[in-house]
Amino acid sequence: MQRGSDRLSVHRDDEMKHELQGLLRSGHPTRSEEWHDPEPSAEDDPEVWGGPVVPGTSRASLETVRLELARILGRGSFPADAEQLARTLRRKNAPDALVDAVRQLPHKARYANVQELAQTLVRGGG
Repeated sequence: MQRGSDRLSVHRDDEMKHELQGLLRSGHPTRSEEWHDPEPSAEDDPEVWGGPVVPGTSRASLETVRLELARILGRGSFPADAEQLARTLRRKNAPDALVDAVRQLPHKARYANVQELAQTLVRGGG
């Protein structure tokens, strides 16, 4: 039974299934022309596949924490204290663990930029 809300025709749907069959069976790209294949990740790409970057975990180096904070906060959020930064992170839908880590920082300290904030988080909030 055809629903009518399908974006593709039945024929195109079957054609797409046939195109993907080799990829699904082999587990790697099967195109004869390399330029069709997706580009592999570079060595210096952030590890987005592993979930959110959370200070205190094994993969949370200074660089990855700084990158994640800069990506979410931007320059306009500084200078600010921990509570202001936590509110901004929450408003911009940052991972809960990152928001909680910033909330646990000393409330009287002010951070001039992402680098200072990231260093404090990686050091353990001291």
